Amino acid sequence: MKKNKERKNPVVRPVLKYFLPIAWINYKGYFFCGIFKVFISAVMPFINIIMLPLIIDELLDGRNAEKLIAFTAIIVLGNGILSIIASMLSITMEKYDERMQNFFSEEMSRRVMEMDFQHTEDKNALDQIEKARTGMGWYSGGVHGICTQFFDIISNAITVAGVVVLLAIYAPILFALILALLVVNTIVTAKNNKIEIENYNNLSKINRIFGYLAWELSDFMYGKDIRLYGADEMMAQKWEVYNDELVGLLKLNADKTLPYGFISVITGLLRDVGSYLYLGILAITGKITIGIFSQMLSASATFNHSLSNLMQNVQEISKRCHYAHEYIKFMEYPAAIEKGDKAVEHKAHTIEFRNVSFSYPNTDVKVLDKVNITLVQGEHLSVVGLNGAGKTTFVKLLCRLYDPTEGEILLDGVNIKEYDYNEYMRLFSPVFQDFKLFSFSVADNIVLDAEYEQNELNALIEQVGLHEKIDSLENGTDTMLFKIFDENGIEPSGGEQQKIAIARALFKRASVVILDEPTAALDPVAEYEIYRRFDDLVGGKTAIYISHRLSSCQFCHKIAVFAEGSIKEYGTHEQLCSVADGIYAKMFEAQAQYYR
Repeated sequence: MKKNKERKNPVVRPVLKYFLPIAWINYKGYFFCGIFKVFISAVMPFINIIMLPLIIDELLDGRNAEKLIAFTAIIVLGNGILSIIASMLSITMEKYDERMQNFFSEEMSRRVMEMDFQHTEDKNALDQIEKARTGMGWYSGGVHGICTQFFDIISNAITVAGVVVLLAIYAPILFALILALLVVNTIVTAKNNKIEIENYNNLSKINRIFGYLAWELSDFMYGKDIRLYGADEMMAQKWEVYNDELVGLLKLNADKTLPYGFISVITGLLRDVGSYLYLGILAITGKITIGIFSQMLSASATFNHSLSNLMQNVQEISKRCHYAHEYIKFMEYPAAIEKGDKAVEHKAHTIEFRNVSFSYPNTDVKVLDKVNITLVQGEHLSVVGLNGAGKTTFVKLLCRLYDPTEGEILLDGVNIKEYDYNEYMRLFSPVFQDFKLFSFSVADNIVLDAEYEQNELNALIEQVGLHEKIDSLENGTDTMLFKIFDENGIEPSGGEQQKIAIARALFKRASVVILDEPTAALDPVAEYEIYRRFDDLVGGKTAIYISHRLSSCQFCHKIAVFAEGSIKEYGTHEQLCSVADGIYAKMFEAQAQYYR
């Protein structure tokens, strides 16, 4: 029996085992409030159950004013005081809930930032992120949503135990009737929960798309494109399409659960009719007093309510744990790349691509095919080729954003998979074509969380040619970028943003710096000037310049020409220009007007 229960609810135990210790360590007060509230919730129903028949019998027989006032005072004050305390405890627990939600949201955000980059481009991983976010939010209610069900189980169980005694004494048949109907309701609730869980799994993808459209429609950074290209109708239409799909899934869920809703209504009707009929017969035949009649009605209602809630709480915990388990699945999402623990030595490094081939996950198309190249410390390499030749993928593999499908990448003769991942990543300072700046200060965007001296930062800003802009700002490097958080924030030009990104790369003081077409939006002459200045700043570091233009080729030691996923030509500028009908020679001749 135990094995079967675990098979049906395999997620409850791991969810409780995961969340409760964390919540207990950080928020003990929440559990003390919960336990106190359990006691109050269990006691409150018995004030009315015990005192109401005393009042009724006193009204019918004794009519003692002092007793009536005392009984009434007990009901009013007892319920009032306990309700106030319960409300205060609920408010306190909701405050704890906000803190816990923020805590687990922060942990999830940290996990998103730390997970392997490959997952950020994987549909399955993105769906799991959405399931974790919604599952830990309003679907499960988080730790609070789960724990309140657990607390309610205890309080309802105590209430049921007390009421059962009264019903067993005065109305045993009524007890059996209510219990039988509750069994039916429990089965119905279980069916409903199963349908909702199945529907939730289908909703994760559509929720992610729906959320994306909601963000794009309201994000001002897309304002120019939407207006100039008249994209508002297209965006609105897509919104309607996915909204209709979402509504369709919800309607399908409602259609499936509708019959069970009818059954619940019928069982409730049978319970009420049966209760009044049975107790009425007992009262008419003189087997119970009017006071006991009212007490049994109150007790039966309490028994039904508490036992129904108890059954629902048990099933609700299972359902909520199922949703919350998606958070655990995301937090334990398997790594996409293999990580070692070998330390990276502080010395001049040699990097080698040995027969490296690569296909993106879930595709058979080789983006790179048997790439072989060696890069020694201090060498400046220009990687050129047309769009789609595999240049950016080459850098992604070098920076371990992906691992090769075939072959290996070696650092000082050792496969990079054997090195400590974080130590290896510290070797690189890339500036990608789609680099991002944050809505923080200029200084924060350059140094991130590293310690720095202001003089050092100022010198770097001057080196990248940004000093005139910074000097013109009232708050200097403390000026916020963009206006998302600060209405006085600045909107830097494209060239200024590139200089900030380059300053960030240089500040990291990494062994290898990479420019992956961050200047693609500039004209060839402006791009050449930035590359030339950057090359001077790099000095003796290893540098890789990637472009489909030839801005950096003349001051680089070697040039690798990519085409169709492999290195077709390799050598110095002079060597490649001398190759008759060579790819590089043709490219340079076509662009020569910009570099002569």
